[in-house]
Amino acid sequence: MLDWLVIWGVAQGAGLIFKPILEDLAKDAAKDWAKDILKGIPGKVFEKLKKEDIEIAAGKALKEFLQLMQQQLKVRCKLPEGEIKEYTGDIKKFISDKSVKETLGRAFDISWEDLNYRILEDSWQKLQLKALPAKFNWELLTEQYFIQVQELLEKSKELHSILELQKLSSIETNTKELAGIVADFNLVKYQEAIRESYGNLKLDSLDTTGYAYNELKLWRMFIAQNVREVHQVLPQVHELPKEHLKRLRESDQLEAEIAAEELENHKRVYLEQPIRSVLDVVNEKQTYKYIVVLGDPGSGKSTLLQYLALNWAESPLDNVISLPIPLLIELRTYMRRRDDKECHNFLEFFHKCSGAITHLNQHQLHEQLKAGNALVMFDGLDEVFDPGKREDVITDIHRFTNDYPNVQVIVTSRVIGYKPQRLRDAEFRHLMLQDLDSEQIQDFIHRWHELTFSDEADKVRKRERLQRGIEASKAITELAGNPLLLTMMAILNRNQELPRDRAELYNQASRVLLHQWDVERALVEDHRLDNKTIDYKDKQAMLRQVAYSMQTSDKGLAGNLISASQLENILAAYLRTLEINQPRQAARVMINQLRTRNFMLCFLGADYYAFVHRTFLEYFCAWEFVWQFKETQTLSIEELKQEVFGKHWQDETWHEVLLLIAGIIEAKFVGEVIKYLMVQDGETEQFLNLFLAAKCLAEVRNRQEIEVIADKLLNKLKDLTKYDLWYYYYTPYRDEEETQLVQEIRTQAVVEIATTWIKSPQTFTWLKDRATNDARYDVRQAAVQELARGYKDDPQTLSFLKDLATNDARYNVRQAAVQELGKYFKNQPELFDIYYNCVVNDPFQRKYNWESNPRQTTLEIIVKQYPQHERTLPLLRDRAENDPDEQVREYAQQQLKQWEG
Repeated sequence: MLDWLVIWGVAQGAGLIFKPILEDLAKDAAKDWAKDILKGIPGKVFEKLKKEDIEIAAGKALKEFLQLMQQQLKVRCKLPEGEIKEYTGDIKKFISDKSVKETLGRAFDISWEDLNYRILEDSWQKLQLKALPAKFNWELLTEQYFIQVQELLEKSKELHSILELQKLSSIETNTKELAGIVADFNLVKYQEAIRESYGNLKLDSLDTTGYAYNELKLWRMFIAQNVREVHQVLPQVHELPKEHLKRLRESDQLEAEIAAEELENHKRVYLEQPIRSVLDVVNEKQTYKYIVVLGDPGSGKSTLLQYLALNWAESPLDNVISLPIPLLIELRTYMRRRDDKECHNFLEFFHKCSGAITHLNQHQLHEQLKAGNALVMFDGLDEVFDPGKREDVITDIHRFTNDYPNVQVIVTSRVIGYKPQRLRDAEFRHLMLQDLDSEQIQDFIHRWHELTFSDEADKVRKRERLQRGIEASKAITELAGNPLLLTMMAILNRNQELPRDRAELYNQASRVLLHQWDVERALVEDHRLDNKTIDYKDKQAMLRQVAYSMQTSDKGLAGNLISASQLENILAAYLRTLEINQPRQAARVMINQLRTRNFMLCFLGADYYAFVHRTFLEYFCAWEFVWQFKETQTLSIEELKQEVFGKHWQDETWHEVLLLIAGIIEAKFVGEVIKYLMVQDGETEQFLNLFLAAKCLAEVRNRQEIEVIADKLLNKLKDLTKYDLWYYYYTPYRDEEETQLVQEIRTQAVVEIATTWIKSPQTFTWLKDRATNDARYDVRQAAVQELARGYKDDPQTLSFLKDLATNDARYNVRQAAVQELGKYFKNQPELFDIYYNCVVNDPFQRKYNWESNPRQTTLEIIVKQYPQHERTLPLLRDRAENDPDEQVREYAQQQLKQWEG
């Protein structure tokens, strides 16, 4: 048996602190770990090497790399041996990373002049390993490593064969090119490279738990988003937070670069554009020959292009020959290679550059492009940050379309900072990616759980938990429209319940957007100021202070507005605490980064900024209060109750902030807050104090500590289900508005009880009793709805609702049961007769508490869920002529036109 440590020179390397790493690799000699490192050398050379040669080369290279790392930490950074040893586990994880192994292996390729040290530096940050000392120099380390490996190839008897094989291969290639012999245009190999590069969803930057998403193929998870065509690309139309555009105009806080009337006209034109599937648009090659796809970070731009490439790669070879070849170019990589003089144009990039996923001979590629047999995709125009270089890229793209006029071309970019005129002049049409709609979100959730869970019961439970979590919060529902943030929710939902952990969801989302989102895209060049790293924790701290400043302004949280000068002052003050030189200049760098990269702030024009998503404003504002309460202890529990909750419980725009605070602080303090809220006089505010208290209780993980307080709150809410205005007992006249107000209070009390105490067995029993026996029909309706929503999986619920729908004496209770059956128990044959009877025989009437005729809503259930039933079409014909309500007749007539016409 070979002694690998002796062969690698480890035994002679006295004092190698990281020796245990190589000892572990020596034990795994039977595995193929070494092959990943030598993938960097040309394929023809690799194929001729013996397994033993590969393991010798990889082991010796790693030994040199570890020695150089140790030398940096010991000599350059002056760390004692004990502190250096603390890096052992992280370094082992580091050299196991695929991108790191491939980078280290490129030192064996004689065609390479040097290595890109940034890949190693970025990988260390991406893996979230222990921070290296400020003096640690990746560039020097990488340069020394490259030299050491090249010397190994020259001097080592065992490794010299690799060098000789490469030289022979290089001579052979050069000879063929001089003789005009064209290398193979290997489409099978290209298919394999696309599948390997883009086949799996890359979730390492989102999920740091190490969970393996082995079955989660992009091919199977991709959801075709919708797009609207954009005829006038204006940041004011697309960049502003939607809910604030009108408010800012009315309050004269925003000076428009164009007239408000003209801006509104552009927005109206945009919204009038039809919404279409992006794949349908791409497939109309003649109409949409040149396309720019615009969208926010994480909105799915890159995923779309990768899917289009995979669509080709997954096709049988017989079909591939006749299909356009997808050429996907990541523009940030292309520009780096062009700056390094590796290539001068896109064809050379594919022919020989290291950034291409596989090499395609440019002569044959030229012929394919001339014939129009390609789909060329340029990803990330916004990620070429230098304005001059971005103009150069646009020039290259424009020249490319002139050279190859028969090729379909797609470009992607963020809206922010995008200038459309030059590509519009080149006949590019612009499309805006839309947020995922509710059906697409449900489709994603279904596929995710089908592919990531093997246990059926666990799959169903987690899927429904995620659905409830998204539906339970308007803020989370809005975020779920972004594919990146929806994926974060799905990952987080594996181990915790979203509604209770919104704060943790926002924390993880902000961490990814502020740090790993940059690292994943190799955008870390200005994270360092004065040799100090500005990490995501610093950015979070700055945003906490920004949000706090916003909420203490005259407009408060409703404004979501801060001037550029105020924003700069806040960031500069924080940066001074880090002892950053020229903090104001550094603050401007940070503002630009938070705006253009991190999906946090957006520019409103006229030197004003806002949070892109109101949710993050609320989160960072809440976190700042918690920070003062827990960390700096400058906010006492009495001040938290009176100054924060006391001043804002009446304002519903503050409720999300208050709930986030309740979700973060300890249960005993939430109990104090709930007691405070319960003693407030909330009748004039429709008992917002009690409803907010219930929502705060729902945020508490361990309620046992405040069980007595929770019971008192429950009793108060039960009393509210019987609430009435005192003067109703003394007058026969009831104002309709007041009647509706009373009903809203009663029904909300039912909802809060059912939601907050959903896990209590007594709640199910109480809801059934209220649905059957309460003297107030509005309470009965609400109880029916909450039973169906919260207990649809209980075997008693279906039979209970069927009985109410058929036999209850109150028409509105029957109708509530019918609607809930249609919502939660779809396509069940046994329910058809109940629905049919409700449409034909039940004298439902239109009431102010029903938006439409109850017969129509029931008829809609039949049309959607039982279109093939033998009695559905005759029923539509009958209602179209005979229903006493005009709207029901019109609905039936419209359906008949679609079915028969």
